[in-house]
Amino acid sequence: MKWYHYLAAFFAGTFLANAVPHFIHGVSGDPFPTPFANPPAKGLSSPTINVLWACFNLFGGYVLLKVSKTTFNNKVAMFVLFLGIIAISVMLSYVFMEKLKM
Repeated sequence: MKWYHYLAAFFAGTFLANAVPHFIHGVSGDPFPTPFANPPAKGLSSPTINVLWACFNLFGGYVLLKVSKTTFNNKVAMFVLFLGIIAISVMLSYVFMEKLKM
């Protein structure tokens, strides 16, 4: 695999992990921050916007996963994919922790 396959795997992990909270809040009927909120990423977006944003993230993650050529047999690529999931998850946990303090 070439270096850009690993980069695609990393970002596939970030997109796929980012889809989860938006989808859950959206189908639960709860508002949640998105880049389309006012102010962006700080205000709350409607549940419908969250479901659409989750679907965009799922589609983007799927495309990047296909581009990355990641398979279960390629342990390094799977590790990089999970690094992307961990990176966005930890980053977002800090972002949302700060929101709760306000």
